[in-house]
Amino acid sequence: MAAKHPQSIILPPPCLTVGMDGQRQKLEKAKITLNDCLACSGCITSAESILITQQSHEELYRVLRLNQVLLSGQKVVVVVSVSPQSRASLAARYGLSSSETARRLTAFFKNLGVQYVFDTGFSRTFSLLESQREFLERFARKEEDKKALPMLASACPGWICYAEKTHGDFILPYISSTRSPQQMMGSLVKNFFARQQGVEPQKIYHVTVMPCYDKKLEASRPDFYLNEFETREVDCVITSGEVLKMLEEEGVSLNDVEPAPLDTMFSSVCGEELLCHAGSGSGGYLHHVYTHAAKQLFGMEVGELTYKTLKNKDFQEVTLEKDGTVLLRFAATYGFRNIQNLVQKLKRGKSPYHFVEVMACPSGCLNGGGQLKPVTELSNKDLLQQVEDLYRAEQPSAPEEDTRVAELYHTWLESVGAESARQLLHTQYHAVEKSTNGLTIKW
Repeated sequence: MAAKHPQSIILPPPCLTVGMDGQRQKLEKAKITLNDCLACSGCITSAESILITQQSHEELYRVLRLNQVLLSGQKVVVVVSVSPQSRASLAARYGLSSSETARRLTAFFKNLGVQYVFDTGFSRTFSLLESQREFLERFARKEEDKKALPMLASACPGWICYAEKTHGDFILPYISSTRSPQQMMGSLVKNFFARQQGVEPQKIYHVTVMPCYDKKLEASRPDFYLNEFETREVDCVITSGEVLKMLEEEGVSLNDVEPAPLDTMFSSVCGEELLCHAGSGSGGYLHHVYTHAAKQLFGMEVGELTYKTLKNKDFQEVTLEKDGTVLLRFAATYGFRNIQNLVQKLKRGKSPYHFVEVMACPSGCLNGGGQLKPVTELSNKDLLQQVEDLYRAEQPSAPEEDTRVAELYHTWLESVGAESARQLLHTQYHAVEKSTNGLTIKW
């Protein structure tokens, strides 16, 4: 789970203890590495609390500067993939539409020396389609496999890290094997794009812009390291806030950047406007799996979903009923308090759900720790509403109707459900046992 060369954090201030003889003694400083991170959103979501050297905008700058002095054959191809949530956060800051923000970000990055700028909304289409297929497979085997359901969404790395380190073998079988949009794009860029460009994967430097610091941990997972080429599928993750820092360091306002055409190879576009997916601001997994399952399993077309709020706004459920019988019961569970309640219900065998969209951050990805903070007297709540409005203003697109993705399933992955698709679009999880050694915890 940790970065290849984890950075240590020294926790201040020094503390004192009183021994049996009454003498005061200074305690040894505790050292914690990224191996110890639970992605609980306590410290990892604060740029001042932890620095991951290989996952920062300074590292992106270093690569871009190096490219300027290298001979043409030695340069790397720099690719930046921007998440829709980050785009919406920056759009709110500059008073732009999400698509206009994308065009200006494309120009900004290319002015710095980036060659390609993609949209992870495109790779999310793969995540949604694979989640739909996986749910149908799990539903079909639910009688013989008691851990086939509920299927728990896997796009949030904070949730995955928590599950691996706290509930291990009990919870992991429930978690979807489908990759997150970030790692789907990693597979697209370092596999398909590399072959298409005639470039070895290690000669591509792939950066993603994400709403969440935990995505840095996800990119650092050994599962997403290509041993044959000695490279990660995602080399560097920077947050929405770090993009703002880059703009400020360059002395540039996004409002003053001349927009550039979008790179359409890996972007979901209609004309000059980017497309989005229906459902939550965390990717819409519940929405798309629910509507697909209703149609495929029960022949029912679902239009608008009706959510029922349970204990709080971050715990909602949707049910599909026919003649008084519940056919499907789905839930969205955000924030660790709700996640803990969900896990306890599972352990007691009292979870009524078939699918749960799980996200570590309260209010989901649009409220990720890496998003821009309010300025002036704007409240967090008001800013989040602005970001959500901008995110939802894009035209929704059904994953099943994306012809470019359908084409890639056959040209890149051979066919839907092929072994190559399983290897490139899915992942695995690992139960981690903890042990204590003095003041240093190792996972």
